[in-house]
Amino acid sequence: MKRSTEPPFWLLFGAGGVLAALFGPVLVLITGLAGPFGVLLPSGVLDYGHALAFAQSVIGKGILLAVITLFLFHGVHRLYHSIHDLGLHPPPLVRCLCYASAAVASALAAMLLFAIGL
Repeated sequence: MKRSTEPPFWLLFGAGGVLAALFGPVLVLITGLAGPFGVLLPSGVLDYGHALAFAQSVIGKGILLAVITLFLFHGVHRLYHSIHDLGLHPPPLVRCLCYASAAVASALAAMLLFAIGL
C-alpha cells in the first residue's frame, strides 16, 4: 500500500480554516474597521509604535507567523482542490507549485519578521 502525502496538508488546511473562521473576522473588524475609525478601541491602539512593539516581541512574532502561514496553506489547499472540483485535473507539478508557493511565502514572512529584531 502506497503512503499518502495528504495528511500534513489536510492538517495545515484544517488549522488554517479554523483560524480563518474564528479569528479572521475579528482581525478584519479590529484592523480594518475599529482601529482606523476609532470605534470600540482607544485612540492610538493600532499606531505604528504599538504595532512595531507587537511585531518585535517573541509572542507577537509567533502569532503573526502562525496566522500568515496557516492562512497561506489554507488558501492554496482550497485553491488546488477547487481546481480539481471544477473537473480540471492538474498534474502533480501544479500541486507541488501550490504548496511550494505557500512554503516560500511563509519562509519570506518568517525572514521579514525576524529581520525586525527583538
